[in-house]
Amino acid sequence: MTTNTIAAVPLRSATAPSNQYSAFLRRTRRNKRLVLGCQIVLLVLFLGLWEVLPRMHVMNPMLTSYPSAIWTAFIELCKTGDLLHHTWATVFATIIGFTLSMVIGIVVAAALWWSDFVYKVLDPFLVIGNALPKIALVPIFYIWLGSDYSIYGIAIAIAVFVAIMIIYAGFCAIDPNKIKLANTFGASRWQVLCKVVLPGSVPTLIAALKMNIGLALVGVVVGEFQSSNAGLGYLIINGSQIFKMNIVMASVTVLALISCVMYVAIHSLEAMISRRYG
Repeated sequence: MTTNTIAAVPLRSATAPSNQYSAFLRRTRRNKRLVLGCQIVLLVLFLGLWEVLPRMHVMNPMLTSYPSAIWTAFIELCKTGDLLHHTWATVFATIIGFTLSMVIGIVVAAALWWSDFVYKVLDPFLVIGNALPKIALVPIFYIWLGSDYSIYGIAIAIAVFVAIMIIYAGFCAIDPNKIKLANTFGASRWQVLCKVVLPGSVPTLIAALKMNIGLALVGVVVGEFQSSNAGLGYLIINGSQIFKMNIVMASVTVLALISCVMYVAIHSLEAMISRRYG
């Protein structure tokens, strides 16, 4: 019994964190709390100034509104059900546009990686399509697809070119030695794509997700500005036309909350994938 106890003592001391590491953990936690505290202070300061300055008529409240009035408008929109209706219209269109742009982006990027001839043919068109101001396409999509589906079209048009370029760059960055090794074992081109290229491009795909979800939301809102009778973009345009800035600011605030939720969702997915494959 005594021998076992003595033998266990060095094991516990060997596995216990060192004083330097414990100090590092304390500094890390302290820095996180400091950053969070500064963020909260900045937010409170911003909201406080936004509330006080219009009330003191330093800023025109008709043009800027203020947080308490926005909260009142938010409550009224919730009671009438308009906020839920318009928010869901925007979120649903964003999910559809985001999903389709990612699927198209992966398929086209795989085709470009698969065939150098296809890449050489499509490369200038992709560059031009990415540089083209997508808002110029809204009237065209409205005529082609109608008021409902044109929103999905503009969301895809804004997001898909960036997705293709990012994902293709990730495919090309795969270590060529891994591909050679797979070829040495007799892997087909399809097997190399599925077993080597796609798994090795997970960080790139996550980066594309982060960028595309925001671009899809931008596309949806732009589409709603031009050709919709529902959605937060429509609510913003309608409120600005009748000078109800409370509604406009409430809609913008909801868009900011949607962006935060989407970022947290993608970040959680990234953390989950990192734990599994990291």
